[in-house]
Amino acid sequence: MPRRTVTLLTSTLVLVALLCAGVLIPVPYAEMSPGPTVNTLADHDGEPVLQVSGRKTYEASGHLNMTTVRVTSPDYRMNLPEAIWGWLSGDSLIVPHDNLYPQGTTEQQSTQENAEEFSQSQENAKVAALRELDIPVSSRIVVAAVTKDSPAEGRLHAGDVIESVDGTKVEEADDVAGAVTKHKVGEKVRFSVIPAAKAAAAEKRHEKPTGAHDITVTTVRSGKDQGPSRPIVGIQAGVDHTFPFSIDIKLADVGGPSAGLMFALGLVDKLTPGDLTGGKFVAGTGTIDDDGKVGAIGGIGMKTVGARRAGAQYFLTPADNCAAASEDTPDGLTLVKVRTIGDAVKALDKIHDGRTKGLPSCAKS
Repeated sequence: MPRRTVTLLTSTLVLVALLCAGVLIPVPYAEMSPGPTVNTLADHDGEPVLQVSGRKTYEASGHLNMTTVRVTSPDYRMNLPEAIWGWLSGDSLIVPHDNLYPQGTTEQQSTQENAEEFSQSQENAKVAALRELDIPVSSRIVVAAVTKDSPAEGRLHAGDVIESVDGTKVEEADDVAGAVTKHKVGEKVRFSVIPAAKAAAAEKRHEKPTGAHDITVTTVRSGKDQGPSRPIVGIQAGVDHTFPFSIDIKLADVGGPSAGLMFALGLVDKLTPGDLTGGKFVAGTGTIDDDGKVGAIGGIGMKTVGARRAGAQYFLTPADNCAAASEDTPDGLTLVKVRTIGDAVKALDKIHDGRTKGLPSCAKS
């Protein structure tokens, strides 16, 4: 066989082997791309996203769309050609796998975490919206979780309302841990609690729960995987709320905390006469806390692209995401900087009236 033919055949076989290796060998990357948007003022899958009963609501036109990002799952292993295609494509972002999923995270763990964050964002959105409208919301400190095989297991339960610890009323979730750590290991801590079942019944009646009784739990030393050594009883405290009427947020197959701002604005719009947007198409993103503060989120570039594709003209952007979002803003989309739900409502008033020159804008870093 001529040398030239042998060389050509060898090169071809090497190329085929490299291509096969590229397809078969996974690379440590994940892909992010624009996801769908959902109008919080409208129906989704046949039912309203925001459902309020026991309080008068008002029809709202326009759009207040929450935005999403599609990501490859924790268990998916991308190959080299897929990564190269993603890098070359302007519609997606290729990032190190560990940036999205810390090493060892399973798909089940990721799904659970996203669901918990989404649930908390819904609760925060309700509180922020009602407080923005000066509608009273009562709050209480509860047992959010009980650690398995801990001293608290079987004595305290998730949903129990914590009135006081050692006779001192608790105002914040952190007060519980602070009270426990004042003890030495082996000492008893006295909790005054309202059982979860009584609290849930009062919640259905939109009443403040009553009927507290004392329970004592003995402290133990925290484990090596629980941070610095300290006395613990094995509970995590959280905050729960009683609303003066029923609010349900119906949106399946979405996770994470980033829809909080748009849920809150949708509720404000539904609970007040007129339209916040004046019929305009507004999208946005951002976490929200009980006090209405808006926090940064991930994948801002993918969300602005998805919003513009859906038809958005304005995009409510967390202040801490502004620099990144303004680096590559889609044509025809105006970024509006917000730090609180109050900022967002004021911006929507300007959009409604056409006073857009006065909108707080995002600037490049």
